[in-house]
Amino acid sequence: MALTDVDKDLLKRCLAKQPGSWNDFVDRYLTLIYHAIHYTAHLRSARVTPEDVEDIASEVLVQIVGNNYQVLRDFKGTASLATYLTVIARRICVHELSRRQAVRDSIRKGESRLPVDEPDETAATAKAQDKLEDVEALLRKLGGKEREIVRQFYLEGRTYEEISTELNVPVNSIGSVLTRARAKLRELSKSYTEIQALAPRPKQAASKGSVANKAKPADPPK
Repeated sequence: MALTDVDKDLLKRCLAKQPGSWNDFVDRYLTLIYHAIHYTAHLRSARVTPEDVEDIASEVLVQIVGNNYQVLRDFKGTASLATYLTVIARRICVHELSRRQAVRDSIRKGESRLPVDEPDETAATAKAQDKLEDVEALLRKLGGKEREIVRQFYLEGRTYEEISTELNVPVNSIGSVLTRARAKLRELSKSYTEIQALAPRPKQAASKGSVANKAKPADPPK
């Protein structure tokens, strides 16, 4: 789905930091972000509390606002904004769930030093986002289960086991399917080298107002 007129106007107002634009953005997309968090947690069999969902949603919004709305500036507009934001939310959620699990594991083991959080991934994430629409265009040239396996692995962050269960394919065949698909993608686009940035890394909801305020951008200078 192409970018709608409503989203075009919303993006324009957000990037211009017009009064009320951020609240309108949150009203339109926070429910989608919550859904992406719940769905990602479900796929990974991770239990999340309402507080967890609020915290992760806040992190998603913070990254959208960060670096002068860099996430929104990277959006090409060739796919729907909802799809774009869903992929971003899932990536951030995967990272947060992995980080929190590492902390819990360290506490359970009685380790004196907790895992150190990874450096800010804004630059790497931006590169992946910049190529999102290209990847989706390439996936449309693949067919059948091959396309679905690639989509679930790269865009939904699913594991081999999850893909195997969902599509009823042998888990030991998924790696070879991805290898063949990558070869096709490499032939179809010179931008293939950056597709790997979309792969998942190993590593309820509160009111919209409370989450939005945590990530509310600074007012533009008068």
